[in-house]
Amino acid sequence: MIRGGCYCGRIRYEVDSVFDAGYCHCRICQRISGAPVYAGVVTPNSDFRVVAGQPASFASSEHATRWFCSICGTHLYCTDTRNDYVSVGIGTLDEPESVAPKIHQWTGSKIAWFEIADDLPRVADGTLPHPAKRNS
Repeated sequence: MIRGGCYCGRIRYEVDSVFDAGYCHCRICQRISGAPVYAGVVTPNSDFRVVAGQPASFASSEHATRWFCSICGTHLYCTDTRNDYVSVGIGTLDEPESVAPKIHQWTGSKIAWFEIADDLPRVADGTLPHPAKRNS
């Protein structure tokens, strides 16, 4: 089991399994995270639960909802009506080194000065191949 939460400790969550993990270079994730790239772990909705506190939310697009702590502002996770997964910020995990990203997505939106220094697969948009079908 993976555990995590917000900076102030008000919101806590648990994750039972990891389906995928990756870096997202889209403009929404850049703005949400305040960083040139966002690292997230993906888990089925059924394997994710908030165990303390009540996160606030807002719609960041017509299909995605971002969940955050209304006290400290930590962006915790994202839900998407197009699939049955939750994307949790790796930086919010209690042990962020326990999950390593496996792919880069939305590299077509990558900030020009940001250099990707690994050999992970890359996709220009958000169309991700299934983790079992990647060459890495």
